[in-house]
This record gives sequence, C-alpha cells and structure tokens, in this order.
Amino acid sequence: MKLLRNKRLFILMIGVILFIALMGFTRGRTGLTWPERFLNDAFGTIQGAFYRPASAVAGFFRDLSRLSDVYRENEELRKTVAQYAQDRIRYNTIARENERLQEELNFTERQKQLYNYRYLFAHVLANSSNPYDRTIKIDLGSRDGIKPKMAVQTVDGLVGVVSRVSEFTSTVQPITELDPNAPDVVEVAATVLGKEGESFGIIDQYDSENHVLQMSKISQTDPIAVGDTVITSGLVNVYPKGIVIGKVLRKQVGDFGLTLTATIQPAADFDHLSEVFVVVTPDVDGP
Repeated sequence: MKLLRNKRLFILMIGVILFIALMGFTRGRTGLTWPERFLNDAFGTIQGAFYRPASAVAGFFRDLSRLSDVYRENEELRKTVAQYAQDRIRYNTIARENERLQEELNFTERQKQLYNYRYLFAHVLANSSNPYDRTIKIDLGSRDGIKPKMAVQTVDGLVGVVSRVSEFTSTVQPITELDPNAPDVVEVAATVLGKEGESFGIIDQYDSENHVLQMSKISQTDPIAVGDTVITSGLVNVYPKGIVIGKVLRKQVGDFGLTLTATIQPAADFDHLSEVFVVVTPDVDGP
C-alpha cells in the first residue's frame, strides 16, 4: 500500500515536471505542434457544436419577444383605428344633424317672412304599414295645441293633415292615401308657384303603383307646365297657402277633353319620415 502511494506521487511529480517543461518549450513559439493543432481543432468543433444550438435557442426567444412586441403594437393600432372610425361616424352624425337642424331653422325663418304661420316641431312615432289604415303617428297632442285638420309638412313638402288627436299624440292622414271615392277624403286645392293667379287644380288621388299624385280639374287655358312647382293655394281652410306639394311630371287632357290633368311627383319623402312640422295658421288658437 505504501509502495502504491509512492508510485502515485512519483507519477504526479513526473507529470508536473513534464507540464513545466512543455510550457517552457512552447513559450515564445508562434507555431503549434500537431497535437496542439488537433486539440485546438477538437475543442473548436466541440465549442461550435454547443454554441450553434445555444445561439439558435437564444435567437428563438429573441424572436418570440419581438413577436410579442409586434402583437402589442398591432393591438394598439387596431384600437386606435377602431376609435378613429367611431369618432368619424360620431362626427359625421353630428355634422348631418347640425346641417339638418340648420336647414329646418332656415326653412321656418323663410316661411315666417312669407306667411304668418307658426310651426310645431314633432317626432314621428310610427308610420303604419297597415293597407287599411296607412297613418302617421306624431308625439304632439291636444295639450300641445294640436287640432284636427291642421296641415303637416316636412322641410321638403306637404305630408298630410291631422285626422285624430289625443292628449299626447296625434294621427296624421298622409296625402298618399288620397282617394276620390273615399267618403272622408280631404282634397288639396293647388296652384303653381309663380302662377298663383292663373293656375288652379285639385289634388284628390294618389297612384300607389307609380308613387305620384294626380291633379285634376285644370282649365285648358291653365299655364301649368312640366317642371313647375305645385303648392297649396289656400282656397280651402284645411291646407294653408304656400306649402310645396311637388313637381309636375307631365300633363294630359282630362275626362271628356274639357279639362287637363297633371301628374305630380311628391316633394316629401314618405319612406324616411322622422320629423315633421304641424302648421299653425293665425286663425287657429295656438297652444
């Protein structure tokens, strides 16, 4: 056992001596021996084998981090674009609302200068599609001063006449329900804008197939022409003077060739009614 320990100590000393001699031998040399080159290449290969996977793993995690950053940026951009779209819609809605209100204000001011009328603003609550009762419900009633047979219009033109009134709401009979055979038909006395003293006719029928009004009892000498603007004449108490009804599309010889008839395109848009004016004339007690 003692001999074995002495042998190990001897071998260790020989190894240290050889190592010191080898260091002294290689010191100051620029070239490498073939064992050194072999060891150097071997260690380089091993280092490369370990470095490439490690570099790839590190790059993978860097790419994941970058993808996460790109995702967060895209989410922020998506939110910004969505908010911009909502703000643009809101802006356009407000702009249209302001334009519409300005148009209505200008309309009422113009009408006040022409006629001594007042206009009660009303919202349309319902536009009935019942073929036997096509009426319009508005949110003004008797407490607001609404009475039967008051004319109703939009900025564009005549809508109809108030037919029934309750305390908080009223029912409007539109001119699209005009029927000469109906027992309670309220005919519209009409004339032509700019030719009020020369032109006259009665609108008492609506063609639901072609969406036009029929004006009859027009004198053969009447100057009415295609493109003219037809307005209420005010010759009957129901519809006051000066409300636009529509434009003349064509005129033709009437029954028995003694009078003329005209086809009128309504000015009001009955498919998109949301707000209307109830016309209060001076001879009607206001609210």
